[in-house]
Amino acid sequence: MSMEIVGNYAAGYTNTTKKADSAKESGYQKESKVITTTVELKTSTPGVTRTEQIKTGFRTVNDYSKYLQDKYSYMNTGTTSMQGVPTTVSVSSAFLKKCMNDPEKAKYLEENLAAIPDCAKMAVNGSLGTLTSLSYQIDANGNITCISSGTNDPDGKIARENAKRKAQEEKAAEEKAAKRRKEKRAEERRAAKRRAERKEQTEKLADGRETGTFTVSATGTDVKSVTQSLINTSSGTSTAGSFDIKA
Repeated sequence: MSMEIVGNYAAGYTNTTKKADSAKESGYQKESKVITTTVELKTSTPGVTRTEQIKTGFRTVNDYSKYLQDKYSYMNTGTTSMQGVPTTVSVSSAFLKKCMNDPEKAKYLEENLAAIPDCAKMAVNGSLGTLTSLSYQIDANGNITCISSGTNDPDGKIARENAKRKAQEEKAAEEKAAKRRKEKRAEERRAAKRRAERKEQTEKLADGRETGTFTVSATGTDVKSVTQSLINTSSGTSTAGSFDIKA
């Protein structure tokens, strides 16, 4: 037995973003032709928001898609795995075109893309049977359709396959997180080494001033010029102007 659920979640969405009178007032920062905006995005948890930077001002839909896929790898990339269930997330190119230069629409799109993994978890946990597939489709007008298919899975075969995919999914996520932690530790070690080298260099210079000895000499036609030359030679700076002191 299979089941299919179709729902439209775009109706009734209220965008609370206010249009600013100028790029300066809205906090936009130009990055070549791309604009970065700091916004508060709603999450899948009611009443909870998160601060996020979104980008608009892309020249082509392809450029915008690449930016989104860097953040949401499951968008328009075929079937992926969420909670062990084969899942597809597709966004109409017509809607991407509307969003790529419109911060309000872009905010709406990223809010929903970011919430999909949590919503997939909700769908899996709330299903009466065992899900066999899940898809989220965003059409040209921004309407979102969710379709799930499933079975009662009497022998548990599909559930075992889902569990295996979920374990692989979690392993990949942990490996990615471990790689990020390793890169962060390596950067911290490099920064510590640079600080130690600067400290050592500073200490050597200080030690040289305290315990080193040196002899310099200068020759000229007036006492101030000669003295200034002496000072400049010992400190490594350029020679200042001079004046004559006659005998």
